[in-house]
Order: sequence, then C-alpha cells, then structure tokens
Amino acid sequence: MHKKHLALALLVTLVWGLNFPITKLGLHSIDPFVLTGIRFALAALPLVFIIRRPAVKFGYVAAYGVIFGLGMWGVINYGIQRGVSPGIASLLIQLSVFFSLGWGCVLFKEKIRGAQWLGAFLALIGLTGIIATQHGDHAVQGVLLIVLSALAWSIGNVIIKISGVKEIFSFMVWASLFPPIPLFLMAWWLHGSAAFDSVPAALDLTAIASILFQVYLATHFAYWGWNTLLKAYPVSTVAPLSLLIPVFGIASSMLILGERISTLHWLFIAVIIIGLAVGLYRKSARV
Repeated sequence: MHKKHLALALLVTLVWGLNFPITKLGLHSIDPFVLTGIRFALAALPLVFIIRRPAVKFGYVAAYGVIFGLGMWGVINYGIQRGVSPGIASLLIQLSVFFSLGWGCVLFKEKIRGAQWLGAFLALIGLTGIIATQHGDHAVQGVLLIVLSALAWSIGNVIIKISGVKEIFSFMVWASLFPPIPLFLMAWWLHGSAAFDSVPAALDLTAIASILFQVYLATHFAYWGWNTLLKAYPVSTVAPLSLLIPVFGIASSMLILGERISTLHWLFIAVIIIGLAVGLYRKSARV
C-alpha cells in the first residue's frame, strides 16, 4: 500500500475509533435516538441539494438509510447508554464481518474458508465471555444491542452489494435523509416529549462538538476515505485494517472517558481480535 494511502487508512480508523467515546460525550445530555437523528439530518442537509442522487433504485437508498441509521447507529448509541463501554462497543461492532460472511454464503453462494470458521468460533468465545462478565441486566442488554447493530451493518453491506452503487459518497448523503424521522419516532415512543424538551438546554459546547465530529468526520470524511481505499486496493488488503478501529476505540475511551477494563475483559478482547484477524486473513493469490 502506498504511504499516502496507508496514512489515510490510519486516519480513517482513528476517526472511527474516536467516534465511540466522543459520541458518549454527546449521550451524557441528549437521548441516543435524538442524537443519532440530528447526526443524520445534518449529514443529509444541505448536501442533498448540491450532490446528484446516486444512479440506483431509490428503494435501496431508503432501505440502507433506515437500516444504517436506525438499525446500526441508533441501536449502538442506545446500547452505549444502557451500559456498554464505548471501547467494548467499538470492538463488538466488528462482528459484522462474520454476519457478512454468512450473508455471502446464503445469498451469493460464496464459500466460507476454514480460517473464517475458526475466526468466527474464536470471536464467539470472546463475545460469550464478555456477555458472561457484564454486571447488571442493562449492561447485558446493551451488549446484545451492539451485536444486533453489527447484524444491521451486515444487512446494509448486502444492500450496497445488491444495488451495485458506485457513487458511495452520494449514496451515503442521500441515504441519510431517511433515518431521522424513524429515530425521532423511536425516541418519542420510549420517552415521550421529554426526549426533545431537554435538547435546547443540552446543546452545550461538548454536545455540539460531538455532533459535528459524528457528521463531518465520522460520516462524511471517514466513509469517503474508506471507499477511496476500496477502489484502489483489493478488499482483502483493506478489510484487515478495520481491526485498528477497536484498538483506537478502546485506547481513546481510556484517555477521554477514563474507561477502565478488567484483566478478564482484556483476555476476551484479545480472543475476539485474534478471531477477527484469523477470519480476515487471506494468503495472496499467486499469478
């Protein structure tokens, strides 16, 4: 990989890792579904008036927007609020790799290699260990919510693959039009008007900085950078770099939030990372 592309990869994974503790800062004062709705509203507007709509069926754009915005990020933020540490969340979301492998096998008749089965088994052991060592029902529910969001992310990947979209940035901007209303309805269903009444007072400098980071760095810049890499290199070269996301996520959560991780949790984290590495590893094909 060229040095400038490697630097871009490091920057993108750093931004995505930082996104977890920085989102947590916003969640201190704003409902998770309201915060996520604001994020995607700003990600869509005003760019939809500037950027041409992607040349795919609009149903794909709408479906991806709801699944990615509500099913993935809304659920992730709700899981973090329920008690999952941002560092652990940044790790568990990577389980989408194995859900994506399963969809590839079922829908596209892709063959799952032995190393991928082994990696999935190791990741399952690590996930079971993390769930078993959570304290309190809310924390366990939060972990299960993050796993659900990983499933949603994998479904979003299937939608992108089936749609055949080429203009990924345009696709992301237009898809961002669809999550806000379902997200705001979810907030209303769970907490009524209280979820919205406190927003004006909650928009202090920390909350505003958290929202701006999520919109312009974690959404616009990071997805542009990642898809630039996917266009320039094989997926087998780019995908393993995603393992840096939980590394940056856990480290930044410890630095920004003072998060402390027990020795037992470190052990299960290591098992999951090894499982992900094994599952993503692929020998270079000989010409």
